[in-house]
Amino acid sequence: MPRFFCPQPLVAGTTIALPEAVAHHIQVVRLAPGDLITLFNGEGGEVQASLVAVAKRSVTAEIQAHVAREAELPYAVTLAQALPEASKMDWIIEKAIELGAAGIVPLAAQRCVVRLSAERAEKKLAHWQGIIVSASEQCGRNRLAQLAPLQDFNHWSGQQDLHKRIILTPRAEQSLTDWARHQPPQAITVMVGPEGGFSEAEEKAALAAGAIGLSMGPRILRTETAGLTALATLGALWGGM
Repeated sequence: MPRFFCPQPLVAGTTIALPEAVAHHIQVVRLAPGDLITLFNGEGGEVQASLVAVAKRSVTAEIQAHVAREAELPYAVTLAQALPEASKMDWIIEKAIELGAAGIVPLAAQRCVVRLSAERAEKKLAHWQGIIVSASEQCGRNRLAQLAPLQDFNHWSGQQDLHKRIILTPRAEQSLTDWARHQPPQAITVMVGPEGGFSEAEEKAALAAGAIGLSMGPRILRTETAGLTALATLGALWGGM
């Protein structure tokens, strides 16, 4: 059954006009009145709905039963990802959502090749938010991951947080796998550097601020692989896969 994000109240028995983007998608895939779809608004659970009218510029649907179904991990993992080259960030965000990330923090680190102005950063954030929505629709999640504004690494890493921060580094003596095996499931943030990794100064600053340095094992992973592997590792060890 097609799934769509619909950021408005979804009350059983009511008929609503669907957002323009959803209406366009429904027209593209040629759904017709009477067809069933699934809607979610990010507040938990989902609803089944029946299409009432499909016009050229608008679509209405009748909300039917609410289903209290969730597909979230039983713990929150935030991926703090330094900006990679080209369109890698799009792919990282899409796959991180599929793997259950509860939050995405884009970081501007010293070795980042990509440098975004305030205007470009705003456009990128809107684009990444769209990726979060479409990935959530596809993978069956009913809650949207939180997307933070672009953060300067040095400023962000010095801030205090309520849960543990892990910085992935090949210089660490302990692996994420070994650490996670001896820890209960918990909310954490995984920090991943850009191509070339975090600088020595950035790594030292993060560790001084309380981050835990862990490796991903004996092999050096690419920036677009490391965070996703960390999410999959935690999912396998702590549950949720």
